[in-house]
Amino acid sequence: MSSPEQDPEPDSRRGAIFGLIVIAVLVVAGYFLVNSLREKGNIEDCLMSGRHNCAPIETPSSR
Repeated sequence: MSSPEQDPEPDSRRGAIFGLIVIAVLVVAGYFLVNSLREKGNIEDCLMSGRHNCAPIETPSSR
């Protein structure tokens, strides 16, 4: 007699969780990259319009 077929093991979710973590990291990195580029673009637009005080430098007050 042939042995009954064994049920295959349930699919591991480890790969899906790893993929989800990778996507989450990419989304967070993309968010910070877009914000950084937007800030640099705003400064560049300010400079291209001829203004000089686009990114003021904060100096600590000496007491």
